[in-house]
Parts: sequence; structure tokens; C-alpha cells
Amino acid sequence: AIRTEHVRPHVEFLASRQLTGRSGADSAKAADYLTKHFRDCKLKPLFADGSFEQSIPTSAEEPDDDAGSPKNGGGDEPAQKSPRIVGRNVGAWLVGSDPKLRDELIVIGTHFDHLGTRNGKVFRGADDNASGTAMMLEVARQLATSKKPPKRSVVFVGFDLEEQLLWGSRWFVAHPPFELDRVKLFITADMIGRSLGDLPLPTVFIMGSEHAPRMKHLLDDVGSPKGLEVARLGVDLVGVRSDYGPFWGEKIPFLFFSTGEHPDYHTPRDVPEKLDFDKIARVSSLVLKIVESIANSDRTPEWSDEVLPDIHEVKAVHRITELLLQAGEKKPLTDLQRLIVTQAQNKCQQILDRGTFNADDRKWLIRISQLLLLSVF
Repeated sequence: AIRTEHVRPHVEFLASRQLTGRSGADSAKAADYLTKHFRDCKLKPLFADGSFEQSIPTSAEEPDDDAGSPKNGGGDEPAQKSPRIVGRNVGAWLVGSDPKLRDELIVIGTHFDHLGTRNGKVFRGADDNASGTAMMLEVARQLATSKKPPKRSVVFVGFDLEEQLLWGSRWFVAHPPFELDRVKLFITADMIGRSLGDLPLPTVFIMGSEHAPRMKHLLDDVGSPKGLEVARLGVDLVGVRSDYGPFWGEKIPFLFFSTGEHPDYHTPRDVPEKLDFDKIARVSSLVLKIVESIANSDRTPEWSDEVLPDIHEVKAVHRITELLLQAGEKKPLTDLQRLIVTQAQNKCQQILDRGTFNADDRKWLIRISQLLLLSVF
């Protein structure tokens, strides 16, 4: 299992003041850290020419500094344009042990960038997303050093520029180093070290299994580490909020792990001292078990466009509303917020008492979940 002392050093380095928020040049320092870790694990480079890095250009093109200069024989010729590199993804892979299955891939990708320094304040991004990156790095280390390597190949990717409209993962999916149809499952994690609204919730939310029904059974079979609860939700309850977006668009089965937004999200207060490192370790151990199970299974998840109602979603929302109403001064609610939360709790309770959850109920659950995110959290 992955322990607290495994994940803490990664978070403390990536969210240290010396990286000044992992944006721009200091994002490159984080990328170098990931590359070194992959090398130390003796993983294979993922990209062309034996490189661990994939350059990410701007969508616009800018003149090359030396183009058109006399020393390049340019004379009065107009400058040639070349894309400016604004970031870099970092990737490695572990070759599967089964000759018949090693061409099939499980991809674990997390973003390592954050918001940088603004108005003299460093946005350290401990939960967002040093926590998820620590998980990816430790799952890589555990699998790379295992005496029983997985049958399928496993890919590990650190995405840059997630904070800029998912540009890193969008570039990766648009320019993949392998055929995308080889990917049997994509896993990502974004903010796994706190809890939703700082509520006393020992929970990780797992989204995506609604598009791969077999994953629901796997999650039930795998269970969860002691002290960690699992709540399944559909991504349509929250929208595209992380790097699963481009894979979702390609209809690749995926799982998204998150413990939820909190009051320090996208503020300079998102620091390592506020993280629950035991929770990060537990979530990381859960991801490791899921990867090992799928990598060695006779069957892999299959995409389904149809999303069937899952009463686990109702249980999750009911639990959240219950804790909100119990929080008192720790999470004060306005009269309007209390009304929204109370109505949501009552409707969830009606569905749970009835024991059935239909398509119309789920449409309501999507609306109320988005309303709760917008108005309460």
C-alpha cells in the first residue's frame, strides 16, 4: 500500500515556495522533477526520440527571433513564423508483462501546473494539484518496482497547462504518442487532499464509471482502504472540471478522483499544512488497486453512451446536504442556501425511501447538484 511518507515529499516539493506556483518557468522545474522520478523508476520515455517530454506550443504563431536576419541569409525576406513553446507534458510507461496484452494501455495522467504568483502572492497549489500528482508518481513507483509487473502496459503522464483550459491534456489527446484506441482506461485525480467545503467527509468522489458499467462492479469488488469512503457520481453532475475532459470527448473509459473543492481553492491558502496526507495515501492506494485489477483482468471497460440512473449518486448528494445542515457555524448558510439544501435533502430522502431512481429523478439531481456547487460551495 502507498503510505503517507511516500506522498508527502512530492507534495512538499511541488507546493514549495521555491517553485512559486508552478507556472511558466517554474512549471518547468516541476516537469524536471517528474522526469527525474520516472528515470529513477527506470520507466521508458513515452515520446518520440526517447524523450520524456512533449512540448506544447501556443495555438498562435510568432516570428522566430533570427529568421530574416542577415546572418541567416534572410536579408529583407519576411521573418519565418514558428510556434512558441509554452509548456511541456511529461510522460513515461511501463511495458506490460503479457505479450498478448501489452499493446493495451492504462493511462494515469494528472496535471502538475498551478496559477503561479499574482500580485506578489504565491499560489502554491498543494491540493490543486500537487496532491494528485503525488498519487500518480507513487503509483508509478509501486508498479515499476513490483515483483509481479502488470500484464497490460501502464502509461504515466504529467499534464502542464491544465489551469489554461486543459491545454496540456488537450494537446496530448490531439497529438498522442500512440493510437488512442489502445487506451482501455484513463485515470486522473485532481485535489485529493481535503474535503468538499471542508465538511467532515472522509470521502473521495469517483466519476466516470457511469460511462463504463463494468467499472461499477470493479469499484464494488475492490472496495476502499480503511478510513476512506467512496462516493460514485456522474461527471454530468459537475461538468468538465479536469483533464478527463479530452478523453471523455474521445469516448475513452475514464475515472476521475477528487475529494472536492474547499474554501482555499485557487487561493494562496492552498498550502501543504492544510492537507490530509493520510487521505492522499488512501486514495493513492485505491487507485493502485484499481490499476492492478484492470491491468491484469481478462476484460477491460467498454464505453457506453447511455447513462443509467445509479442510486449511489443520490446517497452521495443526500450525505452532503445532511452534513451542510449539521455544520452550523463551521459552514454558515444564508436563508436562501439553507432553503436550497433542505429541499435537496428532502427530495433525496424521498427517492431513497422509495428505493427507485429513474431518469427524471436523475435530471433533477443534475440540476440540484450544479445549483449546490454554484450557490453553496
